[in-house]
Amino acid sequence: MRPMNISSHIQDLLYRYECVVLPGFGAFLSQKQSAFIDENSKEFFPPNKIISFNRQLIKNDGLLANYIAEVESVKYNVANNMIQEFVFDLENSLQNDAKAELANIGKFYLDNEDKLQFEPFSEINFLTQSFGLGSYQAIPVQREVYKKQVEELEETTPLLFTPEKRRSSLLKYAAIGLIALGISSFAGLNIYSSQVSKHNIAEQQEAENQLQEQIQQATFVIDNPLPAVTLEIEKQSGNYHIVAGAFRVEENAQKKVDELKVEGHKARLIGANKYGLHQVVYSSHQTRREAINKLYEVKRSNEAAWLLVQEL
Repeated sequence: MRPMNISSHIQDLLYRYECVVLPGFGAFLSQKQSAFIDENSKEFFPPNKIISFNRQLIKNDGLLANYIAEVESVKYNVANNMIQEFVFDLENSLQNDAKAELANIGKFYLDNEDKLQFEPFSEINFLTQSFGLGSYQAIPVQREVYKKQVEELEETTPLLFTPEKRRSSLLKYAAIGLIALGISSFAGLNIYSSQVSKHNIAEQQEAENQLQEQIQQATFVIDNPLPAVTLEIEKQSGNYHIVAGAFRVEENAQKKVDELKVEGHKARLIGANKYGLHQVVYSSHQTRREAINKLYEVKRSNEAAWLLVQEL
């Protein structure tokens, strides 16, 4: 497999996930950025995803390998071998040329202290909600030009009477119209209010009569009423999930849930993914910040834990 194909698979996953691990090399992370305007260039940019790189997240979470195995119709271990070859080529490029590029994603280079740096490309917007949207230049409104055109038009248009007479005539007719409208509206409002009041009184009397009949028919006494029962159901919600692992056999996944619950986690199964693996999560959260804090906590004991953003 050519390295370009691996890059395209990583690119495909960045549209769907916020964390894509390249095993043995690092992880690509994405974070949403709101629309903004460049004050200097007056250019408007739509919402997008900012891509960053974390050299510490190198453990294989199976996401990239499973995707390659499905798309390329190869076995899982073959996909892992392809990834290892790709990482080997990346490392060689960095050692020989001090730089390497991933098409449409970004470029890596070594700085003066031989530390790996990543610079994302901005040509592609990985936010699917902004698909087809590009930046555009804001054009200022030429108010003075339009004002001058209006003044020139007024100068060339003949007036049948002076502005003072026109203003006074308009005010006179407007005043007459307002008085007539006020009188007719007041009279109409009184008639309408009277009709509404009569209707409300009749409907209220009818409702009271029906209520009294129902009370007389349904009056009874309970000698031994049952005590009230209050059920408290704990429901986890949120689109940010801390994944503990994915299992081919559902029974093994349930055992993992039971182990995590014993450890004090709010573990549960969130169903099988498109690869048929049953996903076990430590917990689910409403906000990204809560999920990140939980992820840092569980990584002390499980380095393979990762963040899944999915609406259940």
